[in-house]
Amino acid sequence: MIRINSIQNTQNQTLSLEIPSHLDQIIDGTGLVIMPGLIDPHVHFRIPGQPHKEDWITASRAALSAGYTTVIDMPNNIPACVSLERLNQKTALINQQLAQANSPLKYYLYLGADRKNFDQISLIKNYFKNSNQTNHIIGIKVFMGASTGDLLMEDESSLHAIFALAKFHGFLIAVHAEDNSVIHACSQNYLHTQNFSDHSRIRSREAAIKSVKLALSLSKQYGVRLYILHVSTKEELIFIEQAKNDGVDVFAEVCPHHLFLNISVYESLKGLAKMNPPLRNPEDQEALLAGIKSGLIDTLGSDHAPHTLEEKSQDYPHCPAGVPGIETSLPLLLNAVNQNQLSLKDVENITVHGPRRLFNLPKNNDWVLIDMAKTKPVLNQFLQTKCAWSSFAGTILTGYPVLTICEGYVFPSSD
Repeated sequence: MIRINSIQNTQNQTLSLEIPSHLDQIIDGTGLVIMPGLIDPHVHFRIPGQPHKEDWITASRAALSAGYTTVIDMPNNIPACVSLERLNQKTALINQQLAQANSPLKYYLYLGADRKNFDQISLIKNYFKNSNQTNHIIGIKVFMGASTGDLLMEDESSLHAIFALAKFHGFLIAVHAEDNSVIHACSQNYLHTQNFSDHSRIRSREAAIKSVKLALSLSKQYGVRLYILHVSTKEELIFIEQAKNDGVDVFAEVCPHHLFLNISVYESLKGLAKMNPPLRNPEDQEALLAGIKSGLIDTLGSDHAPHTLEEKSQDYPHCPAGVPGIETSLPLLLNAVNQNQLSLKDVENITVHGPRRLFNLPKNNDWVLIDMAKTKPVLNQFLQTKCAWSSFAGTILTGYPVLTICEGYVFPSSD
């Protein structure tokens, strides 16, 4: 049994907890804050296909050291997770690596939408209905604009088909909402650019806005639960709020890089600031923070998408898009609390209750203990992710996790 004494929750209540465990331990929680184990609904742990970037051994250590006890992994692997065969192969690899790491990290998976594999949706649904195998599939991921990997569903006929299938089989749809035609048109103005700042012009805010409007109309038409990933502009939030008010079953996600970085960092970070959707303006950051406080934004996903430093040091446009983030997500949010931009309750809502409500996840006995006064810089050498770098390296933050309890096991922070 783990006994935690004199710990404070996010409602400023002091309590003591007893947690079933594989060992006996007493923890003095004086001066610390406790939250339920965090849920990251948006990670790319790169298995199968790119183990030089990340694997589930290193990624699970990173997650558990940072307060996350549940993650949901994306399907744009090599090969993409778009069939029952590939799903079973991916699950076997993940289970093998988690066992090797002695990691109790809980996980779920997305099935990728592919025009050639529509039949796999019913196949997978029936397979798990008629077998005793654990079903890790939590929804269908739709790339409405091209990003990392070869999954793309840009034509409206295919989008109508996948929404109809999702409704029939009871699947949630999560969308990467950027319109490919807008991106292509914008790119014609920057055919020979090597400026990373042009990434935000090529993948313009109009691309995101147009795609979000289409996704919302499809969700309303077919009655499908819709999860809009990495919202980055204030206009997207306006349309999402209207849809929610109209009764559309839509959820919105924000990422830490869109909250705490903007277009001003391209000059210093270069490729380390390239991601899809791209960075936006300070006004968008303000709108996203306000969306968290109002409850309009439901979740925070790290979009943990590691690449090697060698890959990210390439010039534009050859540098791949994506940044790691699972280890810095909570400290960035806690630092925002200390700067009176958010409350601890806001943080708990978007990292625990929002994802749990969206995916109908069961409650568990996982916890993270937080020191709101702990101040230190983000240092690459202490990161557990295999890529070993952060876009926030050198940033001094106040508020860090110090201990994570998952399935009765204790994991200290990585420093």
